[in-house]
Amino acid sequence: MRHKEGGRKVPEERISFLSAVEGGPTLEGVLYLPGSEGPYPGVVMCHPHPLYGGSMFNNVVYAVCDALAEQQVASLKFNFRGVGGSGGQHGDGLGEQEDALGALRCLAEHPRIDRTRLGLAGYSFGARVCVAAAEQDVRVRALAAVSLPTRNLAGQGILGGFHRPTFFIVGNQDSVVAVQELRQFVQSLPGATELVEVPGADHFWGGFEAAVGPAVARFFAGALATQPA
Repeated sequence: MRHKEGGRKVPEERISFLSAVEGGPTLEGVLYLPGSEGPYPGVVMCHPHPLYGGSMFNNVVYAVCDALAEQQVASLKFNFRGVGGSGGQHGDGLGEQEDALGALRCLAEHPRIDRTRLGLAGYSFGARVCVAAAEQDVRVRALAAVSLPTRNLAGQGILGGFHRPTFFIVGNQDSVVAVQELRQFVQSLPGATELVEVPGADHFWGGFEAAVGPAVARFFAGALATQPA
């Protein structure tokens, strides 16, 4: 099957996998492959809040996955527990961390993926899930957070031990993210970090998909370019 976006056709493979916790639900996902044999670096992409209509069929999720394919990086998007064809019930952000880690394990086990070059990305609620899950799996070599909500973010030690490349992107018209608080959080992190603020974009990125997707993809293309020493 191929997903057609912006006139391009990106090969895709519908898959299912288990959440990382024992006895966890079965989740549905879509794997995007750049087109040649690989092996490719790969990125797990997490969607926005499921209680507000978020799913893997989201404009930002599509934009990031398509742009990653352009950079010859595979991606796995999926529905969190209780969304679409995924089993289980909403886990208030905790169960979803296990879902993200299950997706990472699934991606690492795919024969066309280079398991030494894996990244984790998320948008809004999905970004909160990712920053909480990143330190739980040593395979995460790079992390990207789109429109990371800043409520209750400071002072929790989140990413305090994460020393790998980290990328943040936010619209300067975002009414959900306190941009100044995000700047302070990014500056407090120990690893190599980058924050991009996109003029005119709000939390939903309508009309700015061509800004957010390629920015995230360029980050991962660089961060996952080579195997670790």
